[in-house]
Amino acid sequence: MDMDWLFFAEVSLAGLGTGGLYALTGLAFVIIYKSTRVVNLAIGEMLMLGAYLCYGLIVGMGLPVWVALLLAVLGSGVTGGVIERLAIRPMLGESPISVFMVTVGLAAVLVGLVELVWTADPRRMPTIMPEGAIFIGEAFISSKVFWGFIVTVILIAAVLLVFRYWRGGVALRATASDQPAAYSMGINVPRVFSLSWTVAAMIAAVAGVVVGAIGGISPAMGIFGLSVLVVVIVGGLDSVLGALVAGVAIGLIEAWASGFLGGEYKIVATFLVLIVVLMIRPYGLFGTREIERL
Repeated sequence: MDMDWLFFAEVSLAGLGTGGLYALTGLAFVIIYKSTRVVNLAIGEMLMLGAYLCYGLIVGMGLPVWVALLLAVLGSGVTGGVIERLAIRPMLGESPISVFMVTVGLAAVLVGLVELVWTADPRRMPTIMPEGAIFIGEAFISSKVFWGFIVTVILIAAVLLVFRYWRGGVALRATASDQPAAYSMGINVPRVFSLSWTVAAMIAAVAGVVVGAIGGISPAMGIFGLSVLVVVIVGGLDSVLGALVAGVAIGLIEAWASGFLGGEYKIVATFLVLIVVLMIRPYGLFGTREIERL
């Protein structure tokens, strides 16, 4: 049977759009893990909260789209910093499973707060991106997916540049590499912890707005975090490069599986990739292999 290359191109472009969002949210996950060693299972709910804040500011208060987006991102950042200070920092030194369960509880709390304010009904995000058919060659791509991918690429590039040259980004990278050494160099490590949660929450908020603009918003948006967790495990929990590469790869694999096998095979393909990668490289494709002395 001949391959329909136009259909393949359209499916792949859609997969790249989804993969970009996976990579962006995975970047937020990795920032937290690298600096604090906390596996944040609430990353999907933080994404959801950012989307709802933007929705509320546009619909409830009538603010212009870009003002609402800016305030939603800033509000999410403040929320991330408060969460770190009140819920995460007191748990430092405790067992990883205890901190992990705190993030599980945090996810449930965020869903409850959103449902309390906006109810559990799905809602449609107001138009925040240009509309109209977009063709790359002969391949059609949804305008929302296209512009969402562009926003994602720009934000990822900006975050990487900020962490490369900004003093706070350098401190975060130093803390992620070696906390005792960072302390000895005069870096305020607890403040870096707070910075990582703040920045990650802001990144997740942007991803949430884009996801909401494409598919609508609901308290169930947090399920997006499950795919992101797969992405960061495949790429390596502490690898920024891994999150970016695995995000795009998982997005493409899901799109191909859904397009050629059926939507029910999308999750099957994703977790099959996860199992194979962990069997070959338990620390992920680009994760740091930890050697423990007995």
